[in-house]
Amino acid sequence: MIYDRRQIDILKTDNNLWLEVLKKIPHDIYHLPGYFDLEAKRYQGLPEAILIQQGDNLFFAPYLLRNCNHIFPDTSLEAEVFDIISPYGYSGILINEAATQSPEFINFAMAEMQQILQSKQVCSAFFRLHPLINNNLPYLLKENIFQTHGQTISVDLSLTHEQIWNHTKAGRRNKINKCKRLGLISRLVNFDDYIEEFIAIYEETMERVGAKKTYFEFDYDYCIELKKKLGDNLHLCIVESEDKIASAGLYSEYQGIVQALFGGTRTEFFKVSPSSLETDYMRLWAKERGNKILHLGGGLGGTKDSLYEFKSSFSKQSHLFLTMQLIIEPQKYSYLVEKKAKSFNIFPQELIDSNFFPAYRSSNTRIYLNE
Repeated sequence: MIYDRRQIDILKTDNNLWLEVLKKIPHDIYHLPGYFDLEAKRYQGLPEAILIQQGDNLFFAPYLLRNCNHIFPDTSLEAEVFDIISPYGYSGILINEAATQSPEFINFAMAEMQQILQSKQVCSAFFRLHPLINNNLPYLLKENIFQTHGQTISVDLSLTHEQIWNHTKAGRRNKINKCKRLGLISRLVNFDDYIEEFIAIYEETMERVGAKKTYFEFDYDYCIELKKKLGDNLHLCIVESEDKIASAGLYSEYQGIVQALFGGTRTEFFKVSPSSLETDYMRLWAKERGNKILHLGGGLGGTKDSLYEFKSSFSKQSHLFLTMQLIIEPQKYSYLVEKKAKSFNIFPQELIDSNFFPAYRSSNTRIYLNE
């Protein structure tokens, strides 16, 4: 039963309560206030979190609040409208252990959150759930408000070295062994000494695969700021072939979770697959340091593309990648979709059928799950 004694707060990232709450709930780097500040600059949004407490139960929903007016620079909206989104990665919604035993509280908190967002003139909300931390959330809600976008891959570091190797597909084991025979070496390096080289490799990779412009926003300045926010929790790994760097990757290490964040391979070494050796090195390094899991992520937009096939060749363990797409104000949402469709000279239903959310932020070109 839900009683009236509850506390509801809307937190800014400079509120000490943000970090105090995180101490009580399993979380990752994607929930840290510093990370939200960094992503707020990139998204041109305002970082906030809704905190709902009742008894021992905690509900924590961090997000970026964005103004929708800039979507239509040539015209003005009838009234100020906002939407919210998760930052890059997996932030989702956090609940503590006590709350997992109280579905009634979770459903109450979700309804309360939507009312708060409505009062803030928010018309839609897009949350990317954390595949490791939010895996039980869909089972606690009465309504099915989640969308499945494929799977992500992780390596269970509680396994023995032999088990980890045996869970690696034969073809990938061959590539790892070939890298070793060719004399390639993987190692962690000082961030400041190698970050420029990393960015060059990352951008070369993004150009080779035809990545959309959003991925080029993770540039030198972004990575420097990310290092300032994460400090010793951010690591840079390289694979060397004699005097050349063949591949490089950025990894976070926090609360027993190692995340593969960004990476790339020089085109001249692409066929050798030095990233195979890099991933093998990082999973053993992460295990030796007592971490619980190495999360490799999934394919682009959750699809089973070549990136997913690469990651899934390292482990048999997978997780559902879910998003939560809420239309808080249907009338305002429809108004924005119609206005966007008109600017493209297409029917509103075409934007809706694209499955891009929110539909009014679609570029009407190639549709991706993540903005």
